[in-house]
Amino acid sequence: MAFTFWLVPLASLLASYTFVLAAVEIPPSPYKNVIQNKQEGCDLYDGKWVIDEFYPLYNASSDCPFIGKGFDCLRNGRPDKNYLNYRWKPNACDLPRFDGEKFLEKNKGKKTMFVGDSISNNMWQSLTCLLHKAVPNTKYTLTTHSLLSVFSFPEYEASIMWLKNGFLVDLINDKEKGRILKLDSISSGGQWKNVDILIFNSYHWWTHTGRSQTWDYFQVGDKLIKEMDHMEAFKIALTTWSKWVDSNIDPSKIRVFFQGISASHAYKKACLRKTQPEDGSMAPYPGVDILKSVISNMTKPVELLDITLLTQLRIDGHPSIYTGSGPSFVDCSHWCLAGAPDSWNEIFYATLLRD
Repeated sequence: MAFTFWLVPLASLLASYTFVLAAVEIPPSPYKNVIQNKQEGCDLYDGKWVIDEFYPLYNASSDCPFIGKGFDCLRNGRPDKNYLNYRWKPNACDLPRFDGEKFLEKNKGKKTMFVGDSISNNMWQSLTCLLHKAVPNTKYTLTTHSLLSVFSFPEYEASIMWLKNGFLVDLINDKEKGRILKLDSISSGGQWKNVDILIFNSYHWWTHTGRSQTWDYFQVGDKLIKEMDHMEAFKIALTTWSKWVDSNIDPSKIRVFFQGISASHAYKKACLRKTQPEDGSMAPYPGVDILKSVISNMTKPVELLDITLLTQLRIDGHPSIYTGSGPSFVDCSHWCLAGAPDSWNEIFYATLLRD
């Protein structure tokens, strides 16, 4: 294929692509077609973090030895403990307490797949630990092959999977050009079809710059673009993903969620030495309106787990220097386990109970 290199304004590039030409209008909240997880008038995402003497729901070290080293902050020497005792409390109701045995019974014979980056991994590991804690005497298997990790409960014929895919669209390696992020192409979608529940996630990799950036060029059609606003690229890629879902998913067979955007506090290592959540309203978070707008224009139902405010408030919930990689490495993007991702799974569980 002959590549054409472009260093042009984004508007000029998009003019030749009809799926981008139609400006995505952001409707007033609540967004059209975005399932908001409101139960009997209760908005599950409008609330605050409260101390609960019955939390945490598990001890990562003793209950779940398979938890990734970087998420087990207690084992890595974190001295404060209060971060373990917070639960998310919607203002107008209470979330049902997570019942792992009921979850497995409800999903007996089913496959649940997380598709996304390491924040998906965070939520996947939280869910596997919650389930194992609920049925500690039930045999489980954990296998990893290439980018797919599978946690299975043979007694329930149930599998909880994580497929690592931070962009959802294709990232290829070209011998001459390097790493190319193809914003309008999905070739790995076949892996997403043979499951019962899909929880997609994509955001953090789009914010990377400099040495942490994992691509050299963007590509749309046959045109390579060296520089593009990352949120514009995110919007094009999400639109590609949404069209794939609309064309390939049968809602009567596969239920689709989007994990939502988990807030990072990495700027100036803001999570250092934080020991309690913040409170009150927060400024709009970059990318959230793009995500909601794309989902609102889909023809197939996608349930948004809108975790942004929950995570904006939990500045204390990150591993910080307690990742096991030494005090010079500060992680203000991922989350300690036990911790905030357990509440994401409680909301996920509440959504399943609702139906």
